Amino acid sequence: MAISSSSSSFFVIALFLSLLVISANATAKFEELFHPYWAADHFSFDGDAVNMKLDNFSGAGFSSKSKYMFGKVNVQIKLVEGDSAGTVTAFYMSSDGPKHHEFDFEFLGNTTGEPYIVQTNVYVNGVGNREQRLNLWFDPTKDFHTYSLLWNQRQVVFLVDETPIRVHTNLEHKGIPFPRDQAMGVYSSIWNADDWATQGGRVKTDWTHAPFVASYRAFEIDGCECPVTTTQSDNAKRCANSGGWWDQPVMSELNLHQSHQLIWVRANHMIYDYCSDTGRFPSVPVECEHHRH
Repeated sequence: MAISSSSSSFFVIALFLSLLVISANATAKFEELFHPYWAADHFSFDGDAVNMKLDNFSGAGFSSKSKYMFGKVNVQIKLVEGDSAGTVTAFYMSSDGPKHHEFDFEFLGNTTGEPYIVQTNVYVNGVGNREQRLNLWFDPTKDFHTYSLLWNQRQVVFLVDETPIRVHTNLEHKGIPFPRDQAMGVYSSIWNADDWATQGGRVKTDWTHAPFVASYRAFEIDGCECPVTTTQSDNAKRCANSGGWWDQPVMSELNLHQSHQLIWVRANHMIYDYCSDTGRFPSVPVECEHHRH
C-alpha cells in the first residue's frame, strides 16, 4: 500500500512540475527565436503559422538564432498533405563540426493514404547510425501536433504530443559517450530525398503535386542559452551547474506513466530499431545492451 501511495505522489509531483514549466514558458513568435537559413523565398506567414515549401527548384530551412545546452524544445508541425512521397521534413538539434552531436526527427513522406514514417536518430561525436522508425497513431497532415526534444545530463527524450517515443540514456559509467559538452542549435528543413526516403527510394517524388508545404507554429525553447562569445568549455560548465528545471531529480528519468507510454509506442508502432538489425550490426551496439527502453 505504501509503495502505491509513493508512486502516485511521485507522478503527481512530476505532472505538476511539467505543467509549471509549460505555463512559465509562453509560446514565442517565429522571428523571436528563428530565422530562415536556406531559401528565404520559400517561406510564407499565415497568422501565427509559418509555411515552408519544397518545389522542384529548392527546399528550405530555418535555424534558431541562439544555441543551447540542455532544456526542452517544442514546435507544432502540420506535415505535407496528400502525396508526399520522396519528401523529408526534419526537426532537429545539432552542434557544429565533424564531431558534432545531433538529435533528429525526420518525417518520411509517403503516397496518399499510406502512413508517414517518423525516423529518429542520435549522433554523438559525429557518429550516428542509431535509427529507429515508427508509424504515428494519427494523421500528422490533418492538424498540428507537438514534437519535442528534452535534453539534460541524464537523458535525451523524443516526444510526440508529450508521449515519449524514444529515450537515449547517459551511459558514461559504462564507457559510452553522451552528448553533454556542445551547444546545439535548433533547426527544421524540408527537402527532396527520393533516393531513400520512401520505400527505400523505390517511390520517387511526383513533382506534379508540388509545392509540398509543411506548417509550423507554437515555438518554444526553454533551455540554457549559450552566448557565441563564450567558449564551449565555459558554456558546458555553466549549463551543467545552472540548476535549471531540466536537471531536477524528477527529470532524470521517465516517470511510471511515461515508461508505460514508451512501452506502448514500441509495441504497437515501432517498425525498425537499429539495435535489432543484425544485418547492419552483427555485434549488438554497445549502448543497446544497456538501454532499458
